[in-house]
Amino acid sequence: MAIGGFDVDASSNAFSGKITLSVVLTCIVAASGGLIFGYDIGISGGVTTMKPFLEKFFPAILRKSASAETNMYCVYDSQLLTLFTSSLHLAGLVSSLLASRVTTALGRRNTMVFGGCIFFAGAAVNGAAQNIAMLILGRILLGLGVGFTNQATPVYLSEIAPPKWRGAFNTGFQFFIGLGVVIANCINYGTARLTWGWGLSLGLATVPAIIMTIGAFLIPDTPSSLVARGHIEKARNALRKVRGPTIDVEPELQQVIRLSQVSEAMEQESFVTIFENQYRPHLVMAFVIPLSQQLTGINIVAFYAPNLFQSVGLGNDSALLSAVILGLVNLASILVSTAVVDRFGRRFLFVVGGVQMLLCMIAVAIVLALVSGVHGTEHISKGIAILVLVLLCFYAAGFGWSWGPLCWLIPSEIFPLKIRSTGQSIAIAVQFLTVFVLSQTFLTMLCHFKFGVFLFYAGWIAVITIFIILFLPETKGIPLDSMYTIWGKHWYWRRFSVKAQDNQVT
Repeated sequence: MAIGGFDVDASSNAFSGKITLSVVLTCIVAASGGLIFGYDIGISGGVTTMKPFLEKFFPAILRKSASAETNMYCVYDSQLLTLFTSSLHLAGLVSSLLASRVTTALGRRNTMVFGGCIFFAGAAVNGAAQNIAMLILGRILLGLGVGFTNQATPVYLSEIAPPKWRGAFNTGFQFFIGLGVVIANCINYGTARLTWGWGLSLGLATVPAIIMTIGAFLIPDTPSSLVARGHIEKARNALRKVRGPTIDVEPELQQVIRLSQVSEAMEQESFVTIFENQYRPHLVMAFVIPLSQQLTGINIVAFYAPNLFQSVGLGNDSALLSAVILGLVNLASILVSTAVVDRFGRRFLFVVGGVQMLLCMIAVAIVLALVSGVHGTEHISKGIAILVLVLLCFYAAGFGWSWGPLCWLIPSEIFPLKIRSTGQSIAIAVQFLTVFVLSQTFLTMLCHFKFGVFLFYAGWIAVITIFIILFLPETKGIPLDSMYTIWGKHWYWRRFSVKAQDNQVT
């Protein structure tokens, strides 16, 4: 396709890019932004099972758990306790919507630095919390920081990585999220016996914030972002740094400049642009992909894994150790995704992972139904509790090589440049809103639905797997500036993208 005398498709193939040590290191540093989100996911669930933490902030839960007549599914049913977890996601929803303008004005890298600083402040407040108000304030600051970094980092990775290996590099973000979860669970296990262990666990969130923020200072912003803000020489230097000193980056730089100029000449980005008819496929994916990721139930399992395992018969220490095991399985499966996502494609991993998660959720529901009774008052043996852990490990593995990394990858690569920040912000906002609603209601759902809550998520996994089969085109190996072609070839989306093929650029 020719745009302003410039053949976009030919240039896209010409600058496919190679893997260099510089681009690998740059993407690793950028992907480390996932540490702060992962650490928070892992730390919050474990802290809420620590007796000193509950004694200080939620004594009613301890009294409930001590009752011999308590339904095992209802021990942790407390709206105030879930607000401690879910308030972060409400704040993340707000900041992710603001992040579109921030990333456009300040760039991807500076937005990551900004988010890291806010997260650091929230971690410090939480570590020193003396009452519930301080806890919630700290969680809000953490959420604001995560909202900015989650919006900027996946886009950064997609723009800086070679197109042929974009999927592998982008999964690095999910890998660091998984690594953060594992580290947090290990810290929880080590601090659980300390009276002040909960404060140490929460306060140590400052460490990944420092790592990410300092790391972001050491990497260049993406060429697309620098050119869009008029920093041509910085964009040239950024390309030289990631492509290697022996590569002539001038042709690629000129391509980025021309595409930016065409995009700017066509229309300045506004929030309402993405609602135009030609961007209907992008808008649908911005809503459905992050919504579907959360409807698999993964963050509910991650947030409340210690509570869940403790409820089904494992002691406090065993519950925390089980959460570590679950996190390690998820982390290993992300590495599998990194190795095969650019070979087998996105759709294949989505479908295989979806079927695996579906079967595991149904199996968990059946096991709990058979052994705990309808009312959840029957005693569950350690053996059955371990069986539940094994099933959830298989579930976590399925998520780790499918919906985990691909939910960050797909939105970051399908949007044209002029709606990329807006599209990514919508995707992250939808994710935070869904996590907020589900995390705020999960323990109540567990109390009332009992084992049926796993069937609830199984039903959604079936629906979203069918959606992927029918409506998601394959994006493997397609350069960002040629991504418009996938919609014109799709059996359904081509009705919206006919005109877009004539005027759409990235």
